[in-house]
Amino acid sequence: MAISILCACIVMLVLLIAWGKVNTFLAFLLVSVVAALLLGMPVSSIPQAINKGLGDTLGSLVIIIVLGAMLGKLVAYSGAAQKIATVLKNTFGYKYVTWAMSLTGFIVGIPLFYNVGFVLLIPIIFSVAYNYKLPLVYVGLPMLASLSVMHGFVPPHPSPMALVMQFHADLATTFGYGVIVAIPAIIIAGPIFAGTLKKMQSNPAISMRGDQMPDAQLPGIITSIFSSLLPVLIIGGCTLITRVYGYNAAVKNISGFIGDPTIAMVLTICIATYTLGIRTGKRLTTIMSIYGESVKDIAMILLIIGSAGILKEIFVETGVSNELAALLQGFNLPPLLLAWLITAVLRLCLGSATIAGLTAAGIVYPLIAHHGANPNLMVLAVGSGSLFCSHVNDTSFWLFKEYLGLSMKQTFLSWSLMETLVSVIGLIGVLILGEIFKVTTIG
Repeated sequence: MAISILCACIVMLVLLIAWGKVNTFLAFLLVSVVAALLLGMPVSSIPQAINKGLGDTLGSLVIIIVLGAMLGKLVAYSGAAQKIATVLKNTFGYKYVTWAMSLTGFIVGIPLFYNVGFVLLIPIIFSVAYNYKLPLVYVGLPMLASLSVMHGFVPPHPSPMALVMQFHADLATTFGYGVIVAIPAIIIAGPIFAGTLKKMQSNPAISMRGDQMPDAQLPGIITSIFSSLLPVLIIGGCTLITRVYGYNAAVKNISGFIGDPTIAMVLTICIATYTLGIRTGKRLTTIMSIYGESVKDIAMILLIIGSAGILKEIFVETGVSNELAALLQGFNLPPLLLAWLITAVLRLCLGSATIAGLTAAGIVYPLIAHHGANPNLMVLAVGSGSLFCSHVNDTSFWLFKEYLGLSMKQTFLSWSLMETLVSVIGLIGVLILGEIFKVTTIG
């Protein structure tokens, strides 16, 4: 019964947004309350679940998204994004622009969380698209596909890192396997798939591109890249230091503090305010005005992201996710395929890739222990399943839709289909590696 209610609520949400044209934030709130009542949650507990879902989701994202939006706006209005776009244009040319974007997303996506990478790189996507006079989706999808793949497949991102610990996998081996699986997924779901979307037009309401400036007034390429990618350098550098000098408690604590995405973004804003603002002759009041405009741009996006977290919390607290996963335990499938399937179904229902992956891992591990499976590949099987078919209950779906100014149909045909390709290609890669390595012991 609970599974039927869950499916009905997902359908209701889609219909309210796509057919009824109800404000997305209100639709999430309404469906969340209805789901809680139908699933038997005590009335007195519903407000608490709503607050917890909203708070937990925004609590981990709001500072990063806001600071990232501020940096993105400054990168755009200072001319740094225009400078980077110009260099990309001159270096790779029109023909290979999507491959250049994929490569950028791949490199940036190794140390950087998806949401940070998204808000950091979105102004570059806008500038490259406008400079080449190409659709935003065609230019942006390859880069975002790379970011998504690295976030779902490769440690030290939160979900893969937690899965490595849960499956007792080897971190370095999992990273290596993850890169092997990631490359074909990025190529097919990125530049190749984007080629089919070259005619997809969008109408972005958010301006991430400053006025075109004469080349003489643009900041230098080193300053532009350094300021734009400073969070990558900070987080990546601190991660490397922690790996090398992790035995030193003081070094580990300091690098862990500085390398936290929130702290890294705070430091970046402080430095970029000077390098891209004050140093280029802008007044501090002008820079603060740019920051204020950026926050106004993303207000509704933050509400939508938070409301998606509410529905996820209702499903988790009522135990529907565990009931759904338990139902799938009866399927007689190979461990790697079963892990992917359970995670993919949970992802469809819950939206959160991290929650889907960790929930599936707790269910799959006891089942596969006596069968024998490569723990490193189990991490990747769950990771690829956690990216399956992102839709309206996933915060990344709304980031992509709202920033790029797409309709629901366009978002399903671009973002959702891209994520599905990534997930399926990842599964195929995992199964091939499983046949090659034939590791039959766990732990």
